[in-house]
Amino acid sequence: MRHLPRAVVRSLCPAAVAGALVLGSFPARAADDEAPKGPAVTVLKVAKSCFSDIVEATGTIIAREETSVRPERPGLKVTDVLAEAGDTTTAGQVLARLALPEGGTLQVTAPVAGVIATSTAQIGNFASAKGEALFTIVARSEYDLVGLVATSDMRKLAVNQPASVRIAGSGDIDGKVRRIGPTIEPNIQQGMVYIGISSQKRLLLKASGRALIKTGQSCNVAVPLTSVQYSSAGTVVQVIRRNRVETKRVEVGLMSGGNIEVRDGLNEGDVVVARAGALLREGDPVRPVMAAEAAK
Repeated sequence: MRHLPRAVVRSLCPAAVAGALVLGSFPARAADDEAPKGPAVTVLKVAKSCFSDIVEATGTIIAREETSVRPERPGLKVTDVLAEAGDTTTAGQVLARLALPEGGTLQVTAPVAGVIATSTAQIGNFASAKGEALFTIVARSEYDLVGLVATSDMRKLAVNQPASVRIAGSGDIDGKVRRIGPTIEPNIQQGMVYIGISSQKRLLLKASGRALIKTGQSCNVAVPLTSVQYSSAGTVVQVIRRNRVETKRVEVGLMSGGNIEVRDGLNEGDVVVARAGALLREGDPVRPVMAAEAAK
Protein backbone atom coordinates (compact mmCIF):
# COMPACT_ATOMS: atom_id res chain seq x y z
CA MET A 1 0.00 0.00 0.00
CA ARG A 2 1.32 3.33 -0.93
CA HIS A 3 1.54 5.93 1.85
CA LEU A 4 1.03 9.65 1.44
CA PRO A 5 3.76 11.96 2.71
CA ARG A 6 3.27 13.07 6.29
CA ALA A 7 3.14 16.70 5.22
CA VAL A 8 0.16 15.98 2.99
CA VAL A 9 -1.57 13.96 5.69
CA ARG A 10 -1.14 16.82 8.14
CA SER A 11 -2.66 19.26 5.63
CA LEU A 12 -5.73 17.04 5.32
CA CYS A 13 -6.15 16.55 9.05
CA PRO A 14 -9.81 17.30 10.00
CA ALA A 15 -8.79 19.32 13.05
CA ALA A 16 -6.49 21.46 10.96
CA VAL A 17 -9.14 21.95 8.33
CA ALA A 18 -11.71 22.93 10.95
CA GLY A 19 -9.29 25.34 12.54
CA ALA A 20 -8.63 26.98 9.23
CA LEU A 21 -12.36 27.39 8.65
CA VAL A 22 -12.88 28.95 12.08
CA LEU A 23 -9.99 31.33 11.71
CA GLY A 24 -11.11 32.31 8.23
CA SER A 25 -14.64 33.19 9.41
CA PHE A 26 -13.66 35.99 11.81
CA PRO A 27 -12.97 38.78 9.27
CA ALA A 28 -16.25 38.14 7.46
CA ARG A 29 -18.24 38.21 10.69
CA ALA A 30 -16.57 41.47 11.81
CA ALA A 31 -17.36 43.05 8.46
CA ASP A 32 -20.99 41.97 8.81
CA ASP A 33 -21.19 43.57 12.27
CA GLU A 34 -19.82 46.88 10.99
CA ALA A 35 -21.97 47.00 7.86
CA PRO A 36 -24.74 49.66 8.18
CA LYS A 37 -28.18 48.25 8.90
CA GLY A 38 -31.63 49.73 9.27
CA PRO A 39 -33.30 52.46 7.19
CA ALA A 40 -31.34 54.95 5.09
CA VAL A 41 -31.17 58.33 6.82
CA THR A 42 -29.98 61.63 5.34
CA VAL A 43 -27.29 63.16 7.56
CA LEU A 44 -24.88 66.07 7.51
CA LYS A 45 -21.75 67.18 9.33
CA VAL A 46 -22.07 69.99 11.85
CA ALA A 47 -20.15 73.12 10.79
CA LYS A 48 -19.46 76.52 12.31
CA SER A 49 -21.45 79.58 11.28
CA CYS A 50 -21.97 83.17 12.41
CA PHE A 51 -25.40 84.59 13.22
CA SER A 52 -26.44 88.22 13.46
CA ASP A 53 -28.68 89.25 16.35
CA ILE A 54 -31.39 91.26 14.58
CA VAL A 55 -33.99 93.55 16.17
CA GLU A 56 -36.95 94.57 14.02
CA ALA A 57 -38.56 98.00 14.10
CA THR A 58 -41.61 99.15 12.13
CA GLY A 59 -42.75 102.73 11.73
CA THR A 60 -42.99 105.73 9.39
CA ILE A 61 -40.62 108.04 7.52
CA ILE A 62 -40.24 111.66 8.63
CA ALA A 63 -37.88 114.46 7.65
CA ARG A 64 -35.20 114.90 10.27
CA GLU A 65 -35.25 118.63 9.62
CA GLU A 66 -37.59 120.57 7.32
CA THR A 67 -36.79 124.06 6.09
CA SER A 68 -39.61 126.33 4.88
CA VAL A 69 -38.90 128.77 2.03
CA ARG A 70 -40.86 132.05 1.85
CA PRO A 71 -40.14 135.58 0.60
CA GLU A 72 -39.30 138.17 3.23
CA ARG A 73 -41.78 140.68 1.80
CA PRO A 74 -45.59 140.28 1.54
CA GLY A 75 -47.80 140.35 -1.55
CA LEU A 76 -45.32 139.30 -4.22
CA LYS A 77 -46.59 137.55 -7.34
CA VAL A 78 -44.86 134.39 -8.60
CA THR A 79 -43.55 134.90 -12.14
CA ASP A 80 -41.27 131.86 -12.61
CA VAL A 81 -41.10 128.45 -10.95
CA LEU A 82 -37.74 126.74 -11.43
CA ALA A 83 -38.08 123.71 -9.13
CA GLU A 84 -40.75 121.32 -7.94
CA ALA A 85 -41.40 118.68 -5.32
CA GLY A 86 -38.99 115.78 -5.56
CA ASP A 87 -36.10 117.82 -6.96
CA THR A 88 -32.71 117.74 -5.27
CA THR A 89 -31.40 121.22 -4.57
CA THR A 90 -28.12 122.84 -3.62
CA ALA A 91 -27.73 125.69 -1.16
CA GLY A 92 -28.30 128.99 -2.95
CA GLN A 93 -30.10 127.43 -5.93
CA VAL A 94 -32.84 129.65 -7.41
CA LEU A 95 -36.22 128.03 -6.91
CA ALA A 96 -38.59 130.77 -8.10
CA ARG A 97 -38.81 134.41 -9.13
CA LEU A 98 -41.32 136.94 -7.77
CA ALA A 99 -42.37 140.31 -9.19
CA LEU A 100 -41.65 143.35 -7.01
CA PRO A 101 -44.29 146.15 -6.83
CA GLU A 102 -41.70 148.75 -7.73
CA GLY A 103 -40.50 146.75 -10.70
CA GLY A 104 -37.88 144.08 -11.12
CA THR A 105 -37.83 140.58 -9.61
CA LEU A 106 -36.91 138.88 -6.38
CA GLN A 107 -35.19 135.51 -6.52
CA VAL A 108 -36.24 132.87 -4.01
CA THR A 109 -33.27 130.58 -3.25
CA ALA A 110 -32.79 127.38 -1.29
CA PRO A 111 -31.23 128.14 2.10
CA VAL A 112 -29.90 124.55 2.42
CA ALA A 113 -29.12 121.61 0.18
CA GLY A 114 -31.65 118.79 0.24
CA VAL A 115 -34.77 117.42 -1.38
CA ILE A 116 -37.90 119.50 -1.99
CA ALA A 117 -40.67 117.76 -0.05
CA THR A 118 -43.57 120.05 -1.01
CA SER A 119 -44.19 123.03 -3.28
CA THR A 120 -47.12 125.44 -3.56
CA ALA A 121 -45.41 127.77 -6.01
CA GLN A 122 -47.56 128.47 -9.08
CA ILE A 123 -47.20 131.26 -11.59
CA GLY A 124 -49.63 134.06 -10.83
CA ASN A 125 -50.10 133.15 -7.15
CA PHE A 126 -49.07 135.54 -4.39
CA ALA A 127 -46.53 134.73 -1.71
CA SER A 128 -45.67 136.44 1.55
CA ALA A 129 -43.45 136.05 4.60
CA LYS A 130 -46.35 134.89 6.81
CA GLY A 131 -48.28 132.85 4.29
CA GLU A 132 -47.96 129.27 3.21
CA ALA A 133 -44.41 128.22 2.37
CA LEU A 134 -43.55 128.21 -1.32
CA PHE A 135 -41.27 125.20 -0.74
CA THR A 136 -40.35 122.88 2.11
CA ILE A 137 -36.95 121.22 1.88
CA VAL A 138 -35.75 118.09 3.65
CA ALA A 139 -32.47 119.54 4.85
CA ARG A 140 -29.38 117.64 3.62
CA SER A 141 -31.69 114.85 2.37
CA GLU A 142 -31.74 113.36 5.87
CA TYR A 143 -34.71 111.30 7.03
CA ASP A 144 -35.61 109.27 10.08
CA LEU A 145 -37.54 106.07 10.35
CA VAL A 146 -39.40 106.44 13.64
CA GLY A 147 -39.97 102.84 14.60
CA LEU A 148 -41.47 100.84 17.43
CA VAL A 149 -39.51 98.01 19.06
CA ALA A 150 -40.63 95.31 21.48
CA THR A 151 -39.78 96.15 25.09
CA SER A 152 -37.70 92.98 25.43
CA ASP A 153 -35.44 94.15 22.56
CA MET A 154 -34.94 97.75 23.69
CA ARG A 155 -31.99 96.83 25.94
CA LYS A 156 -30.09 95.50 22.89
CA LEU A 157 -30.17 98.84 21.06
CA ALA A 158 -27.28 101.29 20.94
CA VAL A 159 -26.55 104.45 18.96
CA ASN A 160 -24.76 103.88 15.61
CA GLN A 161 -25.84 100.27 15.21
CA PRO A 162 -26.25 99.51 11.47
CA ALA A 163 -29.70 98.88 10.05
CA SER A 164 -31.23 97.88 6.75
CA VAL A 165 -34.39 99.90 6.12
CA ARG A 166 -37.04 98.78 3.66
CA ILE A 167 -39.46 101.49 2.58
CA ALA A 168 -42.54 100.85 0.48
CA GLY A 169 -41.75 101.89 -3.09
CA SER A 170 -38.10 102.73 -2.40
CA GLY A 171 -36.39 99.39 -1.76
CA ASP A 172 -33.67 98.84 0.86
CA ILE A 173 -31.59 101.73 2.23
CA ASP A 174 -28.73 101.63 4.74
CA GLY A 175 -29.29 103.43 8.02
CA LYS A 176 -28.01 103.75 11.58
CA VAL A 177 -29.61 104.02 14.98
CA ARG A 178 -29.54 107.74 15.77
CA ARG A 179 -31.57 108.00 18.93
CA ILE A 180 -33.34 105.66 21.34
CA GLY A 181 -36.54 106.72 23.06
CA PRO A 182 -36.33 106.99 26.87
CA THR A 183 -39.78 105.55 27.64
CA ILE A 184 -42.09 102.66 26.80
CA GLU A 185 -45.62 103.13 25.46
CA PRO A 186 -47.63 101.48 28.24
CA ASN A 187 -50.63 100.50 26.10
CA ILE A 188 -48.61 98.55 23.54
CA GLN A 189 -45.44 97.82 25.54
CA GLN A 190 -43.13 99.05 22.82
CA GLY A 191 -40.33 101.58 22.75
CA MET A 192 -39.31 104.10 20.10
CA VAL A 193 -36.13 104.22 18.05
CA TYR A 194 -34.98 106.79 15.49
CA ILE A 195 -33.04 105.34 12.57
CA GLY A 196 -31.20 107.90 10.47
CA ILE A 197 -31.32 107.60 6.66
CA SER A 198 -29.60 109.68 3.99
CA SER A 199 -31.01 109.40 0.48
CA GLN A 200 -30.54 111.61 -2.56
CA LYS A 201 -33.81 110.40 -3.99
CA ARG A 202 -37.10 111.64 -2.66
CA LEU A 203 -38.64 109.47 0.01
CA LEU A 204 -42.34 109.74 0.65
CA LEU A 205 -42.91 111.30 4.05
CA LYS A 206 -45.17 109.26 6.35
CA ALA A 207 -44.56 106.15 4.22
CA SER A 208 -44.36 102.94 6.22
CA GLY A 209 -40.99 101.30 6.71
CA ARG A 210 -39.36 98.32 8.38
CA ALA A 211 -35.84 98.24 9.78
CA LEU A 212 -33.65 95.28 10.64
CA ILE A 213 -31.12 96.49 13.22
CA LYS A 214 -27.95 94.45 13.72
CA THR A 215 -27.32 94.50 17.47
CA GLY A 216 -24.59 91.85 17.67
CA GLN A 217 -23.10 88.65 16.27
CA SER A 218 -22.55 85.15 17.60
CA CYS A 219 -20.40 82.41 16.02
CA ASN A 220 -20.99 78.75 16.94
CA VAL A 221 -21.80 75.44 15.30
CA ALA A 222 -25.11 75.38 13.44
CA VAL A 223 -27.64 72.84 12.18
CA PRO A 224 -30.77 73.11 10.02
CA LEU A 225 -33.98 73.90 11.85
CA THR A 226 -35.26 70.52 10.64
CA SER A 227 -32.60 68.76 12.72
CA VAL A 228 -33.97 70.12 15.99
CA GLN A 229 -36.79 68.58 18.03
CA TYR A 230 -38.62 70.21 20.91
CA SER A 231 -40.11 67.98 23.57
CA SER A 232 -40.83 67.73 27.28
CA ALA A 233 -37.25 66.50 27.68
CA GLY A 234 -35.91 69.71 26.19
CA THR A 235 -34.37 70.63 22.86
CA VAL A 236 -32.64 67.66 21.22
CA VAL A 237 -30.75 66.67 18.07
CA GLN A 238 -30.29 63.14 16.76
CA VAL A 239 -26.59 62.30 16.29
CA ILE A 240 -25.30 59.25 14.39
CA ARG A 241 -22.39 57.37 16.00
CA ARG A 242 -21.25 53.92 14.83
CA ASN A 243 -24.34 53.81 12.60
CA ARG A 244 -26.72 54.13 15.52
CA VAL A 245 -28.95 56.96 16.71
CA GLU A 246 -27.94 58.93 19.80
CA THR A 247 -30.17 61.67 21.19
CA LYS A 248 -28.25 64.76 22.34
CA ARG A 249 -29.74 67.56 24.37
CA VAL A 250 -28.64 70.95 23.05
CA GLU A 251 -28.84 74.65 23.86
CA VAL A 252 -29.90 76.69 20.84
CA GLY A 253 -29.53 80.38 20.10
CA LEU A 254 -30.02 82.63 17.07
CA MET A 255 -31.72 81.63 13.83
CA SER A 256 -31.06 82.72 10.24
CA GLY A 257 -31.82 81.38 6.77
CA GLY A 258 -33.26 78.06 7.90
CA ASN A 259 -30.37 77.31 10.28
CA ILE A 260 -30.10 77.59 14.06
CA GLU A 261 -27.12 78.24 16.30
CA VAL A 262 -26.21 75.47 18.78
CA ARG A 263 -24.42 76.97 21.76
CA ASP A 264 -23.90 73.73 23.68
CA GLY A 265 -24.30 69.99 23.12
CA LEU A 266 -22.66 69.52 19.69
CA ASN A 267 -19.14 69.72 18.30
CA GLU A 268 -17.92 70.65 14.86
CA GLY A 269 -17.81 67.52 12.70
CA ASP A 270 -20.60 65.66 14.52
CA VAL A 271 -22.94 63.83 12.13
CA VAL A 272 -26.61 64.69 12.70
CA VAL A 273 -29.89 63.60 11.16
CA ALA A 274 -30.95 66.25 8.63
CA ARG A 275 -34.67 65.74 9.29
CA ALA A 276 -35.23 64.48 12.80
CA GLY A 277 -38.43 62.63 13.52
CA ALA A 278 -40.29 60.42 15.96
CA LEU A 279 -39.64 57.32 13.80
CA LEU A 280 -36.00 57.26 14.92
CA ARG A 281 -35.29 56.30 18.52
CA GLU A 282 -32.27 56.03 20.76
CA GLY A 283 -30.03 53.13 19.68
CA ASP A 284 -31.77 52.42 16.34
CA PRO A 285 -29.40 51.14 13.62
CA VAL A 286 -29.39 53.26 10.46
CA ARG A 287 -27.64 53.56 7.12
CA PRO A 288 -26.40 57.18 7.02
CA VAL A 289 -26.35 58.97 3.67
CA MET A 290 -24.63 62.37 3.49
CA ALA A 291 -26.98 65.14 2.37
CA ALA A 292 -24.75 66.05 -0.59
CA GLU A 293 -24.94 62.49 -1.91
CA ALA A 294 -28.69 62.24 -1.28
CA ALA A 295 -29.26 65.33 -3.42
CA LYS A 296 -27.60 63.75 -6.48
